[in-house]
Amino acid sequence: MQYTEAFFMKALISFRDADIMAGENVVVHGLNMEIAPGDLVYILGKVGSGKTSIIRTVTAENPLEKGEAEACGFSLKGLRQRDIPKLRRKLGVVFQDFRLLMDRSVWENLDFILKATGWKDRKAADARIDEVLEAVGMTTKAHKMPHQLSGGEQQRIAIARALLNSPEVILADEPTGNLDEETAEEILRLLNKLNKENGTTLIMVTHDRSIVERYPGRVFVCQDESCTEQ
Repeated sequence: MQYTEAFFMKALISFRDADIMAGENVVVHGLNMEIAPGDLVYILGKVGSGKTSIIRTVTAENPLEKGEAEACGFSLKGLRQRDIPKLRRKLGVVFQDFRLLMDRSVWENLDFILKATGWKDRKAADARIDEVLEAVGMTTKAHKMPHQLSGGEQQRIAIARALLNSPEVILADEPTGNLDEETAEEILRLLNKLNKENGTTLIMVTHDRSIVERYPGRVFVCQDESCTEQ
């Protein structure tokens, strides 16, 4: 795909000749990637090919030392520590292992995130929690503890958590990796719905090419220390 300067200006996420690090090692050399609002993008590849490292660079967990990159209006190269929380409020991240706080109820898990990201209006926070639980079909589970939920239900709560601050982008890192086939399909339908109906940009890391066949989108493949669009 050929990109114009106008496209670069409107892209939500862009990499230009960027080296992606994992620790002290470069795992992807010279990444060029432009993702526009509303895109559905898959990053495919084997374990260790750099897929998750790209996501970690977008969220400013991994530093960018060579090349240029932007995410949601923030330059990732030399990003100031105080700006990282501002960037992350524009991103919703869904992990393979859910990462819920096991000593808190569903409602308390979501409330914790709102408090951590600066929500002070109690009424508005309560309403937002209700909205995201409804969006993922979990309104009756607010009082439950995570261990009382199935894996699919926990992942739905994780998606609700990702939606709390109305992110411009959802980054889903192997979101169905710990789920059975039927439950995984439910989660994929939910994520696809958020992309198609809400217009939320979705970037999904996966090793499963069959997902792309069922829910078509743009595809980048990581292999041999590179990542290119197919």
